[in-house]
Amino acid sequence: MNTTPEQQRSEGFAAQRDRIRAEYLKPVSSRPASSARGLHHTALVSGDVERTVRFYQDVLEFPLTELIENRDYPGSSHFFFDIGNRNLLAFFDFPGLDVGPYQEVLGGLHHVAISVEPDRWEHLRNKLIDAGVELIEHSEVSLYFRDPDGARLELIADPLGEMYGSHVL
Repeated sequence: MNTTPEQQRSEGFAAQRDRIRAEYLKPVSSRPASSARGLHHTALVSGDVERTVRFYQDVLEFPLTELIENRDYPGSSHFFFDIGNRNLLAFFDFPGLDVGPYQEVLGGLHHVAISVEPDRWEHLRNKLIDAGVELIEHSEVSLYFRDPDGARLELIADPLGEMYGSHVL
């Protein structure tokens, strides 16, 4: 049977993943411990500090934990939200700079996935709908949406270290 160019390309990508997995992915029993302690924070860019605070604190229920001046750009704010397990989601604003809307670029952020308990997932899903936020639901445990500045977020009801029933840690 003849395969289409798209099927050939897909098979090539699958073969590349298989090769990388075979060469680099070690079994849990022989995998070394990470040199890191955890994710301290992920920093995104905010176009409007108050709008960002209202979205993350009021809609997503991530408490604002600090709001300070950005040491690298006078007049800019650096602020943080608690996303559980001593992890932070941080933002900078850059007043006076024309940073433009979010764009997906190489080396750029694709999305931030945040684990929430299944009952909180449903609660936050309803809050996002009530707030008029467009959602894409996937596999009955993931909600994808964009924040007010276009950053792509995922709320996932899977436990930390799992994804769609498979252990990833």
